[in-house]
Amino acid sequence: MALLKLQFPLQRRVRLAQGLWLLSWLAVLAGAFTFSLGVYLKTELLRRAEVMDNTEIHVVPNILMLVGLVTMGINLFAGRVCQDSLDSARFPPWKPFLLPWYGLAWMVCVWLLSAVVLSYALQGHLEESLKVGLRNGIRFYRDTDVPGRCFQKETIDRLQMELRCCGNTNYRDWFEVQWISNRYLDFTSKEVKDRVRSNVDGRYLMDGVPFSCCNPGSPRPCLQNHLTDNTAHYNYEHQSEELNLYNRGCRQALVDYYMGLMNTIGPGILSVISLQMSVLVSLRYLQTSLDGVDPENPEADSEGYILAKGVKETMMDVKNIMFKLLQFGQVEAGDEAEAGADGEKAATSS
Repeated sequence: MALLKLQFPLQRRVRLAQGLWLLSWLAVLAGAFTFSLGVYLKTELLRRAEVMDNTEIHVVPNILMLVGLVTMGINLFAGRVCQDSLDSARFPPWKPFLLPWYGLAWMVCVWLLSAVVLSYALQGHLEESLKVGLRNGIRFYRDTDVPGRCFQKETIDRLQMELRCCGNTNYRDWFEVQWISNRYLDFTSKEVKDRVRSNVDGRYLMDGVPFSCCNPGSPRPCLQNHLTDNTAHYNYEHQSEELNLYNRGCRQALVDYYMGLMNTIGPGILSVISLQMSVLVSLRYLQTSLDGVDPENPEADSEGYILAKGVKETMMDVKNIMFKLLQFGQVEAGDEAEAGADGEKAATSS
């Protein structure tokens, strides 16, 4: 028994073709929208590539860009089919291409859904990538004279000011690294010598942060040095001076930013999936209703359906077809192996 069978008089077939033409062009625009989302997300990820350890998260914008282009292509095809659908001479040449089109349209929906799922599933990978990347960025902050790292200081400073964050997890991450280059340290100073000697690795560590950690919303001038020493500053308590520096770490700020993008993109992609499914179902109804038209009476009613059989019977048919294809492939492989063996025997005997 056919699945979701409907009656289609001539007028209803005409309206279906017209509506599907409009839907297909809306889907083309949706494909362009999807491609644009992918480009925007890719650009935002590349902006922060210096503070990322890997590019696994880039799979999401890559899928969106690819699927966006495919969506535009298949829906341009659907629009052309709609134009020729009511012409008995121009529609038949399109029929052999419809089955592959259905398969590609299903794949587009699956790819879009996978992009939405991956955008949330890869949050842990994104956070770990940012953790390692920011840790390296902070460690190489001082290397303004080292080729390949001279941009790290500007990158980290701009990042902290734009996202209003400080350090990897918080501002205390700066206490664990020497972020001032040796060329700017006076090694004749007793304080500098004592700090370097007191460290096992010979690094100049201090309870201070770069200027980019300063919060302009603080009522008092920014304090960058001796942050844990309450006696170094008048009327100062480092555990309560929350407004002086940004308390949020840059890793959390970046994760929040990118997940906010994903949360915004997700509903848009689900809308594109719904639109693409509407085009797919409508084109299937149009095709089957036109196939059922009596050639001698083209204005008569016809029946349209999604599947010629029930879901279970259709799945069994697909399974049998796949099984036969696999068997055919195995037979061909066996014949080639036999031919090769015969050739070796003939060469040996000669």
